[in-house]
Amino acid sequence: MSTLRLPYAELSAPALQHLRAIKKLLEDSPLGRNLVELVYLRVSQLNGCALCLDLHSRALRSGGETSVRLDTLAGWRMSPHFSDREKAALAWAEALTWIADSQAEDAVYQPLTGHFSAQEICDLTMAIASMNALNRLAIAMRQ
Repeated sequence: MSTLRLPYAELSAPALQHLRAIKKLLEDSPLGRNLVELVYLRVSQLNGCALCLDLHSRALRSGGETSVRLDTLAGWRMSPHFSDREKAALAWAEALTWIADSQAEDAVYQPLTGHFSAQEICDLTMAIASMNALNRLAIAMRQ
């Protein structure tokens, strides 16, 4: 296990507090807590953030998420355990997490419009962006 590089939670407490407030706000959005947590977990898988993997898998389990869905999340495209709505959100999460490669193409964006309102798409995008920021902080500081 790595040693914490800097106590960023103390040194940048106000900024971190705002990032966490965004995260909390979005968990209580019309998207639904479980979908947001599922997206948080997938983004954390892609980024390899061990702290967030633990946190979000526990949150999902406590929210009633099944083991089979957690176990197959990395292979969501081929799994029958995810709805089209969830698959659209997960595809968007991957596209935005790997934005340098994906450029958030229309082919990934368009399916969102069939499952989410404009507000929900914006909230989903904010959720993905905020989780990527939190992952990067935890990874960079070796938490």
